[in-house]
Amino acid sequence: MVTKIKIDLEKRLSSCRSIAVEIGSGKKRRDTSVITVDKVDLENIDIVADIENGLGFLPDGCVESLHCRSVLEHIENFESLLREMLRVLKDDGKAYIFVPHFSNPYFYSDYTHKRFFGLYSFYYFVDPDKQLKRKVPVFYTDIRLEILSIRLIFKTPFWISRHLKKMFGLLVNSCRCMKEFYELHLCSLIPCNGIEIVIKRPQKQGKKN
Repeated sequence: MVTKIKIDLEKRLSSCRSIAVEIGSGKKRRDTSVITVDKVDLENIDIVADIENGLGFLPDGCVESLHCRSVLEHIENFESLLREMLRVLKDDGKAYIFVPHFSNPYFYSDYTHKRFFGLYSFYYFVDPDKQLKRKVPVFYTDIRLEILSIRLIFKTPFWISRHLKKMFGLLVNSCRCMKEFYELHLCSLIPCNGIEIVIKRPQKQGKKN
């Protein structure tokens, strides 16, 4: 698939404005300042590209905020795309991600989903000293990221249980231990809709005098 750029990308990147990008944006656009990327050539898409092949149309360290909602579960080359997302972020840039939780019953209905996510999924890319109580191995890859926040999201289209799940979500997200306890003991009883996570590139170690 040939990448199609429908905006003056070089001009946008050289401007003084902070650069915000949304990958897999579909029909929705946050606002006109956000550069939208999708595989389907829709009217509101600025860059038509197959992100399975990376984000080569963006230079290193150019993005202030990167938005990726309900996209990564569709990606075959997840690790490769994650590496690309971190590459294009500025040192202080952030990536805002939403993925479905493995307990979400609707996850299995979508035949285009290729992978599932849990509380620990992104911790496989986090240094051992910044892990949760349950440690996961980090030797599968050299990709490293920093998790700024992570929340389990509880939603339902049924109004009867909507407020109950909202209150339950506040309890689960009250501390790290509650999140881990929930996923180990309760997720089969009260399914989780998804995971909201904010990540950035690891902070570079300053040189000692």
